[in-house]
Amino acid sequence: MLTRKQHELLLYIDRHLKQTGFSPSFDEMKDALGLRSKSGIHRLISALEERGFVRRKHHRARALEVVQIPQIEAADPGLRGGDAFSPTVIKGDFTPILPAVQVAATVGAVRVPFLGRIAAGHPIEAISDATNLIDVPAGLIGAGTYYALEVCGDSMIEAGILDGDTVVVRQDQHPENGEIVVALIEGHEVTLKRLRRKGSTIALEPANARYETRIMPADKVAIQGRLAGLIRRY
Repeated sequence: MLTRKQHELLLYIDRHLKQTGFSPSFDEMKDALGLRSKSGIHRLISALEERGFVRRKHHRARALEVVQIPQIEAADPGLRGGDAFSPTVIKGDFTPILPAVQVAATVGAVRVPFLGRIAAGHPIEAISDATNLIDVPAGLIGAGTYYALEVCGDSMIEAGILDGDTVVVRQDQHPENGEIVVALIEGHEVTLKRLRRKGSTIALEPANARYETRIMPADKVAIQGRLAGLIRRY
């Protein structure tokens, strides 16, 4: 199966090839998907190539060939209508929208909802798509409700969380001080930070000296889960 970003990139490349006759540049792909760096595009293309959806023509610059389009995507005109996808914030309690964890086809793995992108830097909106599932090692999952998010940014690099990583989050509104959490700020910004509570305030602490800790009234921050694990693809 493909992740949401892999789907988006595959459809964008296919559309660009049909409209122009040549594949888009890495900068064009980065801008179309809203990524900050081209390294994320390299990872996505490598994943698509490994799964047999695209083929590189190594003797030509900017040469990609779409080998196949997943039937579910090809049949959905809404996904092919434009370059941009409209993000929505993950709001409130996830319980109503999260399907039960499913046993994956891969031995030793389970499937959890993949809800899109989250900032590990300046807060951004997160894409909500509870119908997309990804395989997660069974050892990362215990009791409770889980979901996964793609990390965008570098503010948690000193905690070993890098741009493009996938974090597995356990839904939990009452984590301990010092845990890394998914926080919804003032109802519209979602970010991944270390939690510090003090009285009536909450500090969202980065793990990168280039970023400042944000201190906010506790009623302005809703905790939507705590970090349970991390998946990295090379």
